Amino acid sequence: MSKIIENPKSYVGHELDTVFFRPMLTGPNAENLGIRVLYNMPVPTTLQFWSRSADILKTYSKGWHGADPAEKFQKTIKLQKVKAELGYSAEDYFSMVYENIVAADGVNLEDMSGSSLEEAETTLFKESIMEAIRATMWVGDTTRQSTMNTFDGFLKNIMADQGEDENEIKAIELGDPNEQGSAAVAFKALWENASEVLKDTKNQGQLVLLVTSDVYANYEDSLDDSTVEAAYIARQEGRNALMYRGIPVVDVQITSYLAQCQDLPQSFAILTDRRNLALAVNTTDFPGMEVRMWYNPDEIENRQRAVFMAGCDYLLPELIVVAVPQSNLAVQ
Repeated sequence: MSKIIENPKSYVGHELDTVFFRPMLTGPNAENLGIRVLYNMPVPTTLQFWSRSADILKTYSKGWHGADPAEKFQKTIKLQKVKAELGYSAEDYFSMVYENIVAADGVNLEDMSGSSLEEAETTLFKESIMEAIRATMWVGDTTRQSTMNTFDGFLKNIMADQGEDENEIKAIELGDPNEQGSAAVAFKALWENASEVLKDTKNQGQLVLLVTSDVYANYEDSLDDSTVEAAYIARQEGRNALMYRGIPVVDVQITSYLAQCQDLPQSFAILTDRRNLALAVNTTDFPGMEVRMWYNPDEIENRQRAVFMAGCDYLLPELIVVAVPQSNLAVQ
């Protein structure tokens, strides 16, 4: 059995959508990000938020007495053309792809071709692309010389727009995540400092607390301190998810990336409506969008390349409250 995978593969158009990006950016995979995902929306990609019309009831009488339509807020997300490229030695690439094939049921291990090989190769590349997108949407900064600089992430935009004015993001001090119970205190402060507009969206089931891993662990530790039986059981069996007053607490899992980006706060907690933060990815409305995988015999190397458009932003500052360390507060 040859330990070199030589068959080239290229995906454009419909295959680029269905084989690569749609499985990553729709359904449960998108929901797990804790934000809104706009995939292959019409260009320019617009983030929209509708407020509900409250006073639509009228005293019955002849004629038309329609209420004003719901107010619409919108913002265009700036998309950047990006590419992902990976190169593996032929032997390493074979080992990784073979491992994926072995993990599947009903596969002929002597037949390194066809759909099994294709699926194993695409799975390997898709996981790398998705992780790069996920990390950049949080810590990205196009002004950096290197490291996550393909498009601006949420943290850069949120930190730049924090302040006390109506059209700025409200920021409060985040206590030391090593101090017992500090996360719960921060969550309480976030809720108390949230605008009434943000609080009113709670009954729609869209509020979310997006936090770094240290804040998440601190909050879980505070739950463990309870003496009730449920807390004891949770300490033994673990928790699938955390909630604060019915609001999901989501660990964004970017600690290792923040360590490489010292210009950003290393700990934070954000209370927002998940529809207010959006990641946009487009693979159809621009020329040159593709995924390719090929073998380079000169370098004895397998290579992978993806070209697509990506960007992210938030819409309404009043729908975001952020807790960050004192040193990262724009307004002291």
